[in-house]
Amino acid sequence: MDECPRCQGSLERLSLGEASTVACSNCGYADIPVEHDRPRDEPESWRDALNRFYQR
Repeated sequence: MDECPRCQGSLERLSLGEASTVACSNCGYADIPVEHDRPRDEPESWRDALNRFYQR
């Protein structure tokens, strides 16, 4: 992987101990897996939000 999949800039390999990854200094892309799924909270009503605000 010599070319950044996001901006087509050049990638550099970074390593620390046994861990290594590639990164693009142009756009900040890093080939690091992340978890993007999280349970969504129930939306707060405007009334509840304003009550919480005025209680503080």
